[in-house]
Amino acid sequence: MSESCNHDCENCASKCGDAEGQKSFLAPMNALSEIKKVIGVVSGKGGVGKSLVTSMLAVEMRRRGYSVGILDADITGPSIPKLFGITGNATSDNMGIYPVLSKTGVEVMSVNLLLENDSDPVIWRGPVIAGAVKQFWTDVVWEDVDFLFVDMPPGTGDVPLTVFQSLPVDGIIVVTSPQELVSMIVGKAVKMAEIMNIPVLGIVENMSYFVCPDCGSKHSIFGDSNVEKTAKEFNITNVAKLPIDPKLAAACDKGMIELFECDAIGPAAEAVEKLIK
Repeated sequence: MSESCNHDCENCASKCGDAEGQKSFLAPMNALSEIKKVIGVVSGKGGVGKSLVTSMLAVEMRRRGYSVGILDADITGPSIPKLFGITGNATSDNMGIYPVLSKTGVEVMSVNLLLENDSDPVIWRGPVIAGAVKQFWTDVVWEDVDFLFVDMPPGTGDVPLTVFQSLPVDGIIVVTSPQELVSMIVGKAVKMAEIMNIPVLGIVENMSYFVCPDCGSKHSIFGDSNVEKTAKEFNITNVAKLPIDPKLAAACDKGMIELFECDAIGPAAEAVEKLIK
């Protein structure tokens, strides 16, 4: 036990003797839910494309024949419904809250699906936000889901800690971009996962390069890639590099992410699929 221990084991990331002796903090999922694997999509920094990668992985796994759900844990910056073109509200009854189905059958739960207007800001403090994320697990009816992807907010604060402690996370996908500074910050997320004994399934480098439509050559607009170096440093074998693609951006703006095809997400999808295979 640390000298500075405040005995609040539930909100502590340390794995000391006292914490190990406490009961499990895993929250019970809804009695009607059936979820096989839970995958967190994380990064130590915002703006690198976690929601995009979450959506692309969900779409890819749906195409492979799996039942898929997305728990949008980015409470103050929810964007998953927009990417899928979902505008309706979630419904509920005395058994729980029901996620909204996308056009291809992806189950989605986001705070935006509970607001009167999706542009209304969520002005909550950290503990309230963390509580809402936990309710998306305990109160939502996730029906027969093979893979539940959790789109995390950036950093290593309340929400990631809540997810890692309260949900049976089977592994995480870490999202980064080419800049060396971002790779350094991503290391914080990887180390947090190690402390929490959560396997790192792979790294996705978003905005890795741009393919010239005229000559087909690749251009590293945001600098040379550092993802292999970062992956090697943390002994991570699965690496995916996503290109900058105006067509992808247009599909996201129109809520048509399910119509976009990108082979580059393949290595990350393979790493996720191995959890069941």
